[in-house]
Amino acid sequence: MKKILILLLFCIFIFNSCKKDSSNPANINTVPSAPTVTYAGKIYHTVTIGSQVWLKENLDVGTMINGSQAASNNGTIEKYCYNDDTANCTRYGGLYQWNEAMQYVTTPGTKGICPTGWHIPTDAEDETLGTTVNNDGNALKAVGQGTGSGVGTNTSGFSASLAGDRGNNGGFNGLGNFTVFWSSTEGNATYVYLMNLYGYDSNIHFNYNTKEFGFSVRCAKDF
Repeated sequence: MKKILILLLFCIFIFNSCKKDSSNPANINTVPSAPTVTYAGKIYHTVTIGSQVWLKENLDVGTMINGSQAASNNGTIEKYCYNDDTANCTRYGGLYQWNEAMQYVTTPGTKGICPTGWHIPTDAEDETLGTTVNNDGNALKAVGQGTGSGVGTNTSGFSASLAGDRGNNGGFNGLGNFTVFWSSTEGNATYVYLMNLYGYDSNIHFNYNTKEFGFSVRCAKDF
């Protein structure tokens, strides 16, 4: 009788251990993963948005040069930090002229200054990102970025900050007001397509500008 009771208790234990959780029928580990990429001594987090995977932080790689200088093809990655302050690169990422970001090639989707396995997104990839979030720029902005109808909700996890830019005259503009991301798609020899987010509205703006500006770089994963 004692042996039968022990056997019965053992069977109940095995049954409860193997029983599927009704909230997780496949018994899959539901703890979200947070994969990271270590590049040039810095750790970047990643986020999946629809069919795409993006770095959650703007790229910050290279040596700072003064805003009045132009980047050159000298074998060293050169970046701008807003107001020539390295703390702004740490907080918002570097600002790069297009040719420097692309490492002096013009092939859409090139690796450029991104980590291995990642690339500077094409204009089409930026447009796909916009479509995935229903063209809601607030969904791409970090919480705390923007005002009024442009307040970030970050429902996508993209976590964009309003990093401003380095103008083609060497000055810095727009910190806290807008951010601009390079694409790797040329419009022509002078202009490049890009993606803008402004702090005052919820739109995603797709337009173009000249290569001499310093804009942010957000890398997309190769597939």
